[in-house]
Amino acid sequence: MFDPRKHFEKENKKVRRSYKKTLLMIKEICDETKTYNNEKIKKEYYHFFNTLGMFILKLSDFEKRLGDAYFSLKSFDELQNENKELFNDIIKKNYSKKSYANPTYCVNIFGDRFGKLFCYFYCIYRKYIQYALYHQIYIMEELNKLFINVYNNVKNNKLKYNYLQNLITEPQRKDKTKETILEIKKQFDKNFRYMQDIIEKSDLSDLRYLFRYGKYITENEIKTAKFLYKYSNKKIKKLSKQISNAYINGAIINQRDISKKSTFSIIFTIGQERIVRQLIIDMKKHNLEPTIMDAQSSNPNKQFNYDHRFDSALFLDKEYTELSLKSYGKAAKKCKKVFTEFSGIILLDKFGEPTFTPISKNEYIMFTKKQQKMFQKYQNNFVWLQDKFLPRKEISFTIISFPSPEIGKNYENIFEDILEVNMLDTKDIEHIQQKMIDALDLADYVHVKGKGKNKTDIRVQMQTIMNPEKETNFVNCGADINIPVGEVFTTPQLKGTNGILHFKQTYLKGLKFNNLILSFKDGYIVSYSCNNFKSMKDNKKYIEENLLFPHKTLPIGEFAIGTNTLAYVIAKKHKIMNILPVLIIEKMGPHFAIGDTCFSMSEDKPVFNRLDNKEIVARENEKTALRKTNVDKAYTHHHTDITLPYESIKYITAVTENGKRTDIIRNGKFVLKGTKKLNKNFMK
Repeated sequence: MFDPRKHFEKENKKVRRSYKKTLLMIKEICDETKTYNNEKIKKEYYHFFNTLGMFILKLSDFEKRLGDAYFSLKSFDELQNENKELFNDIIKKNYSKKSYANPTYCVNIFGDRFGKLFCYFYCIYRKYIQYALYHQIYIMEELNKLFINVYNNVKNNKLKYNYLQNLITEPQRKDKTKETILEIKKQFDKNFRYMQDIIEKSDLSDLRYLFRYGKYITENEIKTAKFLYKYSNKKIKKLSKQISNAYINGAIINQRDISKKSTFSIIFTIGQERIVRQLIIDMKKHNLEPTIMDAQSSNPNKQFNYDHRFDSALFLDKEYTELSLKSYGKAAKKCKKVFTEFSGIILLDKFGEPTFTPISKNEYIMFTKKQQKMFQKYQNNFVWLQDKFLPRKEISFTIISFPSPEIGKNYENIFEDILEVNMLDTKDIEHIQQKMIDALDLADYVHVKGKGKNKTDIRVQMQTIMNPEKETNFVNCGADINIPVGEVFTTPQLKGTNGILHFKQTYLKGLKFNNLILSFKDGYIVSYSCNNFKSMKDNKKYIEENLLFPHKTLPIGEFAIGTNTLAYVIAKKHKIMNILPVLIIEKMGPHFAIGDTCFSMSEDKPVFNRLDNKEIVARENEKTALRKTNVDKAYTHHHTDITLPYESIKYITAVTENGKRTDIIRNGKFVLKGTKKLNKNFMK
């Protein structure tokens, strides 16, 4: 197995003596503050440092005991209890009561400014879990010093906010080239095998392996691992072949030459190791070695993540952004070889978790208007810098999603039905979709009208096709990049795209939106509303922070019609429509993306449909065309798909320049000649 102790030994050796000294000092601080109740003025601060200090000591002891034998000598129950303990302070029932990770609690204790600051400071040490797992003592030593310095300042001085803010955020103002190199290698270097060795070398019947990742492990990961371990080997192989072939075919269709590449990355959900192990075998047949970009697990508390999404506002300034970009640039140059070898990403996603509506708080940290503009500029610069070393036009990807046990008692049946959806034959549906494209390519605009109480009424302007014999506006999308099969999509012209989109209930970026209404003028959002909260102000703030940020508006980047009626019927059958991922739900009706186009940052690379070999010419719109004159204004770095269910559609009609109207969908059913076969699934 890959041994992080040996990997980081050189760095750790330099600080080992200092590290031990800091632990002794932190123990002294914990002893000194355990009688915090006797303090009058700084009682609450002493309690804070005692709690955080004990957490640090616990994790340092955890690191000391960790080794290859650790997970084989401890029982499953012991490892599970230890895992729960590591995340105990942020799980929902504890977070809402007395957790320093909760900004509401911290502000109530320390006041607005100091509360937000110390909440951020506390959360820095949540990363200690991963540092301990990887035996990164050299980073733990730095964090220990920071803890000691902050404590001594609070103990010996009158509290001064600006000084403490600078002290606590000082690590963010240091050159991070070394840290960035490590993060790049963790994700892209095939020789950094920690998670890959867990997948390939563990006994998957012994579920203790789940705790090796250092992530939050729940019954979802445990049940997934148990279910897939016993799953049909024939089906696992068939599924893996579908994914690997989709990845290779997707690269060919999108003209990504991966013949000279030697690696690909996997993002998966812990518990899916059986699938990943077979996928690694199949991808090696294509001469591609795996790297594990991330192993995801159940979120201990989504409100925690929501509360801390803008924490960088504490240190986001010109100095930080310039240093961050400089550090990444230096690190990327050092990692040029691993970038050159990299072909793309396969994402094995999951769905089924309960819907989440966040609590809106005044206590979490927010960006100022100046910082929003600065963040937007920084984001633009970072994406372009990253693209310099890892060009999007050279990278392929494939995404597939599976249900998680948290979807309910019917998990295994749902898994089987979703497997059927994911395995649908591409060729048959592509021929049907071509009939739609032929009609849509004649359109000047497409009119989408809602049914009943749905207020959707929008005119989507199509782009001009100069050579109909060789050009098309729409991509005929099979099960290549996005599994399952089933959509045609285009980049609308912004000018002339006007109207309203109305979604009774939708889930975007993991958040629930009730009665979301977006109004467009010449392709841009001009007004918006929802009714998640009683206050109109809170509703607008919710949309601004979670759909638009850091922008004031976004353009329509995509218009698509999903054709996977089987997925729709299965979703209705199991009553899981509200928890399906975008990947599947976008194939179940018309959908619109707000933000960038599907061809973002690779518009100049020709793309052709497989069936008719026509070039898709609608690859840019008026906004992305700005890359030629003012690249800072060309991209939003957003792409959020929003789907209208079939039953909410009165019609989708292609309208030509002379006013001829051709229905694609009418009253939720496909009515265009040659496409009615798609309706058969509605009869099941």
